[in-house]
Amino acid sequence: MIIQTIHFKSRFSEEAVMRIAREREPQFQAIPGLLQKYYIKPRAEYHFGGIYVWDSMESLNIYRASELAASIPSAYGVIGSPKIEIVDVLFQLRE
Repeated sequence: MIIQTIHFKSRFSEEAVMRIAREREPQFQAIPGLLQKYYIKPRAEYHFGGIYVWDSMESLNIYRASELAASIPSAYGVIGSPKIEIVDVLFQLRE
């Protein structure tokens, strides 16, 4: 299992980001290999992000090469470069 975290600053309000996320939700639900996605709000104003749980690095790489992934900066009005981290899950506490 792979976890990818993304943090970014947006020029949009929280309400706008939530509306955009809800509109795009079906596209993310349809991604093969994406086990879960958490939409997150760091405590800093205009900062948002996502925690993606992938079944494999292959699934993540296919997504990263997709038009959907490429559309994130413009869709969410991202300012600057997002912070992205990818980690392997060693084990999980609960199933």
